Amino acid sequence: MTEAVKIEGPQKTGITAEPEKPARSQWGEVWSQFKSHRGALIGGILFLLIVIGVVFGPLVYWNDAKYVPTGRDFIKLRDMRPIYHMLFDPSAKMDWAYPLGTDNLGRDTLARLMFGGRVSLAVGMAAMVLALLLGTLVGVLSGFFKRLDGMLMRLTDLFLALPLLPMILVAAVLFRESLALSIGPEAGVFVLIVCLIGITSWMPTARIVRGDVLAIKEREFVLAARSIGTRPSGIITRHILPNVMSPIMVSATLGIATAIITESSLSFLGFGFPPDFPTWGRLLNDSVDRMVLYPERVVWPGILISLTVLSVNYLGDGLRDALDPRIRGR
Repeated sequence: MTEAVKIEGPQKTGITAEPEKPARSQWGEVWSQFKSHRGALIGGILFLLIVIGVVFGPLVYWNDAKYVPTGRDFIKLRDMRPIYHMLFDPSAKMDWAYPLGTDNLGRDTLARLMFGGRVSLAVGMAAMVLALLLGTLVGVLSGFFKRLDGMLMRLTDLFLALPLLPMILVAAVLFRESLALSIGPEAGVFVLIVCLIGITSWMPTARIVRGDVLAIKEREFVLAARSIGTRPSGIITRHILPNVMSPIMVSATLGIATAIITESSLSFLGFGFPPDFPTWGRLLNDSVDRMVLYPERVVWPGILISLTVLSVNYLGDGLRDALDPRIRGR
């Protein structure tokens, strides 16, 4: 007799397979890398706080004399005690209506700092957008079309060789009055400074974009698009530009810092906005004559300029690390 062989199924070992974790999206990887960069995270939070303070601060810090930073309040001027004097004079009392004091015309310093921050940040962002548009256009055309490469790169080298600050000062002197008469003193100076900073700041973006376009246009998906007859404009808009957005975003953050410093330099030298129109650079200019007696009037705008530029630089550094897949995760 033959015995029946009992075939048993696979025995249970007691080990259960762990469920696979869902794949993280690309933006999730970017955010994870950005969070790991402590300086970039702190810089982003600080820059956001500065923007919120200068945009919404005047809505909270309210009265007629404070909210109009070009107005005057001579009644409170006689009660003003600067912080510098309070540090060395125990009998001095703090006037909480003017926590940072007033200037020599009785205008509230804190209100002018907030209003000046609006102008400085608006100039920085508008000039950054103009510089990015010009730099991206030149970089894409130079990298994609070989016949334009030599001419556009020599133009870029020419702008890099020019003494930019003296050229901006000369252009401000030549066109300031005509623009002020045509569209107003404040709007004319705003347009003039934005155009001057944007036209003289696009070269680094153009070089960065050109280098990435030269590498991307030889990739397989671009060659496939060419093989099916896609026009150059379609290749640029559908395949080239989406893949160069990372360096463009990094250039945007660094461009804001450059524009703010340039605007502050122009206003400090007296070639920026009118004296009754505050910016951080203009506040520095107004405080130089009384810097020995009232040093805090120089310290406050200097601190705000330094913190804004430092936070934007750290933010750009973190974005560069997070958006570059070659170093992401290190």
